[in-house]
Amino acid sequence: MNEDSARHLAGVPEGGAQPQEDLVGLLHRVARGDERAYEQVYDRMSPPVYGLVRRILRDPAQSEEVAQEVMVEVWRSACRYDEHRGSPQAWTMTLAHRRAVDRVRSDQAGRDREARAAAVGDGSPYDEVEEEATGRLERERVRRCLETLTELQRQAVRLAYYGGYTYREVAKLLSSPLGTVKTRMRDGLIRLRDCLGVEW
Repeated sequence: MNEDSARHLAGVPEGGAQPQEDLVGLLHRVARGDERAYEQVYDRMSPPVYGLVRRILRDPAQSEEVAQEVMVEVWRSACRYDEHRGSPQAWTMTLAHRRAVDRVRSDQAGRDREARAAAVGDGSPYDEVEEEATGRLERERVRRCLETLTELQRQAVRLAYYGGYTYREVAKLLSSPLGTVKTRMRDGLIRLRDCLGVEW
């Protein structure tokens, strides 16, 4: 994916150098653990991330999980962003594209193994069963981590990740002040990051 495509997916207008510069600075602050900077990066990047992942995976449930993983990865790996190698939009969308393609390949590999096992007729070998169980456990881990959030955090995160809504739209849907939604979302994402980080 080239930078122009990433900028288009991220909703950055032609000649929008200032937003790119803003995101560069924000990512550097995120790398230092700045939660307010992450809130702004999330607000700008989560909708296009979800949109790209959804176009690749098509399946809504898997798209939700992968988009969530991408945004947690942005928080955890912002220190690896190099502005000399591309824009923040291109970097983030590359993370999203890579994760989505990995999920497609993993699913295809699973279907291929099932087809081979069915052709043999003696059931699945142990390693296939183990891998399938591992995949289910990983999906369950994400769901479990979501359940550790407060109701408002969970609603806000689900609307943002699963629905692709911005902070402002989430606030309107939940009839809550924008500042409250931003704070709950930020706290929820940090809690998710910690929950997933401990188990990864």
